[in-house]
Amino acid sequence: MRKAGRCLVLSGLLLVAACEKGERIAAESPGSQPVVAKAEAGPPTTGDWLVIHSLSDPEQLNPLTSNDSASSEVLGYIFESLLVRDPRTLELKPLIAETRPVISKDKLSYTFKIRPDVRFQDGRPLTGADVLFSIKAIKCPLVNAPFLRVYYNSVVDAQLLDEHTIRFVTKEPYFLNESVLGGISVLPRHYYDPEDLLKSVGVRELDQGSSRMPDSVKRFAGNFNKSYSRNPLGSGPYKFQSWKTGQEVELRRDPSYWGNGKPGVEQPRMDRLRFRIINNPDAALVTLKSGGLDFMESLTPIHHVRGTGSERFKREFQKFEYFAPTYSYIGWNNGHPIFKDKRVRQAMTYFTNRRQMIKTILFGLGEVVDGPIYFFRPEYDKGLYSHPYDPQKGLQLLSEAGWKDTDGDGVLDKVIGNERVSFRFEIKFNSGNTTRKSVALTLQDELKKHGIAATVRELDWTIFLDDVKNHKFDAVILGWAMGVSEPDAYQVWHSSQAANKGSNHINYRNPRVDRILEEYRREFDANRRIELYREFQKILNDEQPYTFLFVGKWVSAVQRRFRSVEVLPGGLRPIEWWVPTSLQRYTTQ
Repeated sequence: MRKAGRCLVLSGLLLVAACEKGERIAAESPGSQPVVAKAEAGPPTTGDWLVIHSLSDPEQLNPLTSNDSASSEVLGYIFESLLVRDPRTLELKPLIAETRPVISKDKLSYTFKIRPDVRFQDGRPLTGADVLFSIKAIKCPLVNAPFLRVYYNSVVDAQLLDEHTIRFVTKEPYFLNESVLGGISVLPRHYYDPEDLLKSVGVRELDQGSSRMPDSVKRFAGNFNKSYSRNPLGSGPYKFQSWKTGQEVELRRDPSYWGNGKPGVEQPRMDRLRFRIINNPDAALVTLKSGGLDFMESLTPIHHVRGTGSERFKREFQKFEYFAPTYSYIGWNNGHPIFKDKRVRQAMTYFTNRRQMIKTILFGLGEVVDGPIYFFRPEYDKGLYSHPYDPQKGLQLLSEAGWKDTDGDGVLDKVIGNERVSFRFEIKFNSGNTTRKSVALTLQDELKKHGIAATVRELDWTIFLDDVKNHKFDAVILGWAMGVSEPDAYQVWHSSQAANKGSNHINYRNPRVDRILEEYRREFDANRRIELYREFQKILNDEQPYTFLFVGKWVSAVQRRFRSVEVLPGGLRPIEWWVPTSLQRYTTQ
């Protein structure tokens, strides 16, 4: 889900480099009031820059093939969709579309009318042909976007009724179709497909599978996958300026933005957005205090408790504390010989002292979670069994699974496939994430006491992501950022998503879970969907494909010269911020 510049629509899950990176909700409990900074008299003004901390480089800036939060944060300012969600009510409302779509009674067709005044950042008009191209690119099986394509499985056709009207046709009802179709990031066809290679192929043909694709489609996909990772072009309020790997990504406000002065269209105020990449949190905090950053979205717990309490810091920065709709987890490769047995995975959770980790690593800024649904959503099952820290129970399960130290070397072993295997494995996580490193080292120390030899490896974010997507790990520590609206867990948990670099990185496969996820998508009764997801969560709770860790609290720091800083259901939204002329630090665009 794009979340940085606008509260967009797609319910996709994003891999996060920061332990709790992603979309946030301003709530200790449902219905709590948002935190609002002191208001400034008078209308908002334009000008100044916002310098934002980023823990890692974006994976890439191709709007369809990227699936990490760093990319999403940048792309959210560059691309727009037919519909958006109101940042305060979360209701769908039109942006590129003139109105919400006309939906057929059988909920199989959705007709959107596109505004005639929308322009891309190169001045070319946005028309229905660009929307048609965008859905074709998503549906193309050769485009590296399996995590995105899964939300469009039901779309079987798209037809232009005229230059500014498009109709999507689906093969079956999907309760999120309006949101998903309205959430398509609209790409300029002339830029991303300059030879118009997809013109001669329809959406129905693209649904036939990769083996049947004509040469023109193969040429398009090959070029699209490799040629647009660092040069995005959209219709949004900010234009891509530059990307210095390991240093910063810079965007500039588009003075010719089509939405300038238009009623109902959010107005950008900052002249530049600079994402400074600092993967050492201590160095980032020093940079913030010295004026080299304006905004740190996620202070580490120790920085919040011990590093930001001075009177000088309080004078210069506001802090905002709130729960985030994200969760952290340890993912066990379910295809690994050791972790195929659910008793082993259960044991690993019993060895993980999650409550103590929250106390000592997060300084109390978090809550244990036992499933993949955001715990303020009605779908979350609060009655799930919460595995306690119980090493003896873990050892009992391992013994039942046949793990014993038969050779006296201090490490458990077992015969698997006619070969004696020692209980040795590696935990991978991304560099710069001190929370994940602490979790890995704490678990490593605990497992050593019980005859399990775990090693840890810290990797650069892009290298780490490549290993994750290619199932090249024994165990990983990661997080998912979730939307604040209705969940759809198909992307991560359906067995089909274990292939082709899909989001089921751990190779989890369960036929009943597959059927639940499929039925859930077709179900329009919210209560029935809740029932289905309660069953789904109970299965995961028993099988422990992940050791679910915690939902963390975010603590964000914002320089006090910025106005209209507010924590909303979609989180802090810099697109709304502005600086009074007298306080502006940078005076040129």
